Amino acid sequence: MTIDTKSFDQDYVSNFSKELGEPGWLLDLRLQALAKVEELPMPKPDKTKIDKWNFTQFKNHVVKSAPFASLDELPEEVKSLVDLKEENKNLYIQRDNTPAFLVLSDELKEQGVIFTDIHTAAAKHGDLLQKYFMQNGVKVDEHRLTALHAALVNGGAFLYVPKNVEVKAPIQAIYIHENADATLFNHVIVVADDNSSVTYVENYISTSEVKDSVVNIISEVIANNNAKITYGAVDTLAKGVTAYVNRRGVAGRDSKIEWALGLMNDGDTISENITNLMGDGSFGDTKTVVVGRGEQKQNFTTSVVHFGKNSEGFILKHGVMKDSASSIFNGIGKIEHGASKSNAVQESRVLMLSEKARGDANPILLIDEDDVTAGHAASVGRVDPIQLYYLMSRGISRKEAERLVIHGFLAPVVNELPIEGVKKQLIEVIERKVK
Repeated sequence: MTIDTKSFDQDYVSNFSKELGEPGWLLDLRLQALAKVEELPMPKPDKTKIDKWNFTQFKNHVVKSAPFASLDELPEEVKSLVDLKEENKNLYIQRDNTPAFLVLSDELKEQGVIFTDIHTAAAKHGDLLQKYFMQNGVKVDEHRLTALHAALVNGGAFLYVPKNVEVKAPIQAIYIHENADATLFNHVIVVADDNSSVTYVENYISTSEVKDSVVNIISEVIANNNAKITYGAVDTLAKGVTAYVNRRGVAGRDSKIEWALGLMNDGDTISENITNLMGDGSFGDTKTVVVGRGEQKQNFTTSVVHFGKNSEGFILKHGVMKDSASSIFNGIGKIEHGASKSNAVQESRVLMLSEKARGDANPILLIDEDDVTAGHAASVGRVDPIQLYYLMSRGISRKEAERLVIHGFLAPVVNELPIEGVKKQLIEVIERKVK
């Protein structure tokens, strides 16, 4: 797997960066990353061979689309994600690689909140962006896909909440994958400074059939001291998309990062979700639901790493596999030496709906400190016959009973999504994928 360096060489990257008006530090970072792409190894997700997956061959780096003059122009499946009856005050929409719609309330602007596309952030808030862009979260040289991402970032968003600011209404971003030839190298940064809080919810949605497309997504979530970030996401990329998704959190002293992730892609997917609890008293909670179908292969690694004392980390992963789909669920709770009084808890459950479906739940605890508590649970199996019998004894058909059990099984994550339109979309996607 090699990149067509004739198309994406140093001259191309330099010209692309200059056209966007990026500061010199970002151009330098891109070029340094590009130089490392070929020498770095591919990631090695546990129990999943990806040597034949396509992460690097694509037709176009940038596909430009028209912006939306109003929300009335949105595709119907996207309209359902936003409340058209209410005034949308904090919303960003990206159409392929084009920032297509953005609104931020005057109140938040006056409080110093920054919410914009990643290119505008680089041009207008370069010094602030530089402080966080692949510095404290994901590093450029972790492996080939992080380096490739850094070199070719072509979309994403930047959200910054200043000190002592509480953002009460959710902030929403929607990334529309519309053109079959579009490639997404989205970079999302969410920062809550000291004593601040924010809820950010994003959707990745394919609105057309796609073949042999590449998506490489990195999110960096930084909660500084005594800050709280709630991060919700629903991914519904098409069958023809091979996706690498890396969502990384860094929590400071007495801060909280809470994840609610609905991973509903129909193509082959690698997903990494790591929360580093750096500060004393920090808290991380990751809830994930997955539905696999067809012949797709997926690998989901969720990790909470404790560095601070009295830190707490929780992992809850529920997956449903049908047809010939296969998924690996890796849950890692790691307590570093010195992180005394910490607590690491994880649970992974997989429901199998067909004979050929495969699911593997791997709970891992890595403990380098004595004075801690830790626990894990994992199960892979069919729908509980006792639950089915109970429901059917009340006059419910077997098919409907199984549907209710599945929704109840996934509810702990679905109910955590703070935007009703997004929650409804996730329920509909689950309904469509498991019926």
